[in-house]
Amino acid sequence: MEFPILSSLLVLLQMMCVIIVVAYLLTRSKFFPEVLEGRLTIKVQLILILVFGALSVYGTLSGVEVMGAIVNVRDLGPMLAGLLGGPVVGVGAGLIGAAYRMSLGGFTMYSCSLSTVLAGFIGGLIWLAVGRKFAGFTIAVLFAVLMEGLHMLLTLAIARPFDEAVAVVSTVALPMILANAAGMAVFAFIIGNLQKERKTQAEHDVLLREMERKNTELAIAAEIQQSFLPKTVTQIEGYDIAAKSVMAKEVGGDFYDVIPFEVIPLGAGRLGVMIADVSGKGIPAALFMALSRIVVRVNAMRYPDSPAEAVRDANAIICNDSKSGMFVTMLYGLLDSETRTFTFVNAGHNPPLHYHAADGMFSELRATGIAAGLMDDAEYFQDFVHLAPGDLLVLYTDGITEAENPTLEMFGVPRLREVVLGSHDLPASDIIRDILSAVKAHAGSQPQSDDITLMVIRSL
Repeated sequence: MEFPILSSLLVLLQMMCVIIVVAYLLTRSKFFPEVLEGRLTIKVQLILILVFGALSVYGTLSGVEVMGAIVNVRDLGPMLAGLLGGPVVGVGAGLIGAAYRMSLGGFTMYSCSLSTVLAGFIGGLIWLAVGRKFAGFTIAVLFAVLMEGLHMLLTLAIARPFDEAVAVVSTVALPMILANAAGMAVFAFIIGNLQKERKTQAEHDVLLREMERKNTELAIAAEIQQSFLPKTVTQIEGYDIAAKSVMAKEVGGDFYDVIPFEVIPLGAGRLGVMIADVSGKGIPAALFMALSRIVVRVNAMRYPDSPAEAVRDANAIICNDSKSGMFVTMLYGLLDSETRTFTFVNAGHNPPLHYHAADGMFSELRATGIAAGLMDDAEYFQDFVHLAPGDLLVLYTDGITEAENPTLEMFGVPRLREVVLGSHDLPASDIIRDILSAVKAHAGSQPQSDDITLMVIRSL
């Protein structure tokens, strides 16, 4: 009977859709990643042979007879098998499809059966040529077109009578080429998307592992940094001292320190006190903080009576070791319980507040030099203040005064003074609590953008 080309194409496209659905379900199986990676076990090869061999049989069963030949998509199964699993898998699936085709007889059975086996074998050779992986969209579709063209040539060369072979080929060639090419195009698209999914997932996994590694490093860095901060604040007679740091991130550049001098012959009535703020944030700031703290500590021991000399030599070392352009503002001073004085050097740091209990007024400990790490030959001078009973020294970093609310209004020094004024008769730790609470209330929903460090020295 006559069978129009358009009708043939529609039937083949319906058959092709079934094959593609089955092939798609196969790509979602748990063993399919082995196929994409070219790591095919014997079990997986057998599964592919059986599945695509069955699809080849289906391509014949659902075909339409035209002039003694069957319009079909039989070759699509073996082609996919070869492109996914290599020559052995392709030929295995092709032999299943070819055996069934031979059982049907007909004057084109030899050419059609040979074409089915060749489809799997050539697909397998392409798999080997591209490095034991799926060849990609363009090569796969071009292969399907050329393979069906070869199928038609084999029919013309082998099938007899020749005039009938010509008639069959002229009728079925275009529908079979288009249907097999369309099926291959859809499947290649599915494989391409699957490979993109795997690549995206692999990149996500790498990113996740990198984030976990960095989080681990940050946790270690934070733990190390916390180890640098005093676990307890050393107290000396006549003073109540408290301090606290609140980092904006896991690690930061703020720090404080207390340096007891019991180990040297100056007695236990003196205490080195320091608060500092490193430029920058994160791990670089934390490392620079560690360097600065150690250097100042060493020089404080070297010059126990002269904060100016201790900071001067510390600055020279910090400048020499710092190649990153970072610097640190700091206030370092000696608290003496016998003389009731605080002798200090303010190296570019926020001026600490001195609350005078006698009149309820405030003064500030102004800068006596520039930040450390800027100039290796910078000069530093020291000053001192007397601390009468009830007086307070409030040492802080700019995370306090520059804390912003949702309207970007800063907390500022005036608010800090108000809090101190309202809680000046409380223990040092309670004053710190009140200041931090006031800063938090001011910021509201605005996230903390800078490290916060506070130290309160209360004269008893």
